[in-house]
Amino acid sequence: MKRPFSLKEASARWWVLLVVLVAGSVATYLGRPAVKVPPAKLEGRTMGTTWSVLLNGPRDEARLRQLKAGVEALLAEVNASMSTYDPTSELSRFNALESTEPVTLSAPLAAVIRDALVVHHASGGSFDVTVGPLVEAWGFGAKGRPRAAPTDEEVARLLEAVGSGKLSLDGAQLAKAHPKLRVDLSAIAKGDAVDRVSALLVDLGEPNHLVDIGGELRARGLSASGEAFRVGIETPDPSTRRVQLAVALRDRSIASSGNYRNVFELDGVRYVHTIDPVTGRPVQHRLLAASVLHERCGLADAWATALMAAGPERAWALANQHGLDVVLMEDGPDGGLLERMTPGFARAMIPRGGEPR
Repeated sequence: MKRPFSLKEASARWWVLLVVLVAGSVATYLGRPAVKVPPAKLEGRTMGTTWSVLLNGPRDEARLRQLKAGVEALLAEVNASMSTYDPTSELSRFNALESTEPVTLSAPLAAVIRDALVVHHASGGSFDVTVGPLVEAWGFGAKGRPRAAPTDEEVARLLEAVGSGKLSLDGAQLAKAHPKLRVDLSAIAKGDAVDRVSALLVDLGEPNHLVDIGGELRARGLSASGEAFRVGIETPDPSTRRVQLAVALRDRSIASSGNYRNVFELDGVRYVHTIDPVTGRPVQHRLLAASVLHERCGLADAWATALMAAGPERAWALANQHGLDVVLMEDGPDGGLLERMTPGFARAMIPRGGEPR
């Protein structure tokens, strides 16, 4: 039976839900008793979403306060650099400049934009950090849903100031070829922040941890149970919150993107939040979700978005071309769910009642 899409249950969250499988949820998924070792947990809010850290066992309150203060200070630095909602952030100041002269960026911001440009070129343009005006025009930004879809002329006008090919980065010097071009790092910044928090925890003497920011995750070492951290990937169906797949995550990251929650219908046409940077329009294909395993969460984050923009066939070709470990979930021709999984992703899978393959 074809899975329904319910606008009432549509969410502003753009990513496939990645669930940390601990305690009862591990037992539910694997069909065996969970190992009852309580992890220490830190949590808070950042970048318009939530963050959490799981450690491999209890810690005293003083230690937890120290760690949380360190994580929050780092995340405040990330926001001060990359936020598009804070007009005083480094990125907002660059966006506000209607000049094509190069600007010197901080090292962390330059590194993220360099990664974004690498994935942009490697994906043939499917990943693009300049599509923000199109996202806004199609009703997936802060202004909310439009009364009418943008006209061809409006899309063409917006495309004039869109395109990562109009950005040039030389060392830490960033310039834009069009004065109205804007950069939005929301599809890579969370993953990069995960990597930076993980590195901080290692420096603070916590080599065993799982970091989660808005559903982008990185695991280092072992969990409280002495095993790899276990992460569940949600079924791409807005009417349910069940786990479709589970993976064992150790010294790797996972990020996902999906087109089944942040959707709306206008004049009988269904629109999803993923914008094709080439056409300037929401994608129209059967790919519902993509999850990517990678050593770096920032790159996993960017590639998951790129694959969703590319569509099922091209996404599969890109994954094989670049040696990515991915699972793609498509709306099958019979209304069922079609999964395509690379061998590297399959090796991390946890079958029901078993260990990773």
